[in-house]
Amino acid sequence: MSLLAIVVLAAGTYAFRIAGPLLRDRIRLPERLERLLSIAAVVLLVALVVTSALTEGGGFAGWARPAGVLVAAVLALRRAPFPVIVVAAAATTALLRLAGLP
Repeated sequence: MSLLAIVVLAAGTYAFRIAGPLLRDRIRLPERLERLLSIAAVVLLVALVVTSALTEGGGFAGWARPAGVLVAAVLALRRAPFPVIVVAAAATTALLRLAGLP
């Protein structure tokens, strides 16, 4: 990636981040649109998690990684502390790989 492209992406990212506080009082979004944007953010996050959990190098990542993600999801739903979630997911994945599960 060229230096110009990096600078343009950085400037665009900064502009988006600063636009929120600057335009907060000037622009009012309809309540329905705010709800849809919240849902869209969750959908994008779930899609990212699923993609990174199930694929590696364009192919299936094996069963150990999705099992670790599943453990993390269960612990998150039970409102476990974040460090516990991370350690449990990593330990699950590591133990399954140690047992020979790809």
